[in-house]
Amino acid sequence: MLEINHKIRIPDSEFRWTFVRAGGPGGQNVNKVASKAVLRWDLTGSPNLPAEVKARLRTQQRRRITNEGELVLNSQRFRDQERNRQDCLDKLRELIRQAAAAPKPRKPTKPTRGSRAARLRDKRRRSTLKTGRQRPAEE
Repeated sequence: MLEINHKIRIPDSEFRWTFVRAGGPGGQNVNKVASKAVLRWDLTGSPNLPAEVKARLRTQQRRRITNEGELVLNSQRFRDQERNRQDCLDKLRELIRQAAAAPKPRKPTKPTRGSRAARLRDKRRRSTLKTGRQRPAEE
């Protein structure tokens, strides 16, 4: 059972695991041991995730979701299969945690009187600087 927070829990039966040979550290062991973990999770078919979290996750992780609606994560940081498997679960937990946090609505603000005055002052200074670079007018 993957526990995201007190409301969201995903059973292990929803995950499909495959293990393949990984690059990276391990020497000759890399050529014979399938230590890279690939996690496939049917995001669209999961009943354990609220709809709004699914929608946010789908928009935030577009590159990791297949056309069939499966989220694909992989890990090959470690030399053994179990730690890579746990790393995939940690990545998934963090992705769902980010998607579960609702974004704060933006409050439109107006520039302050001081910032407007400073902007106009800088514009005037820049204008006089550029005017001073021009050739003198012929009389």
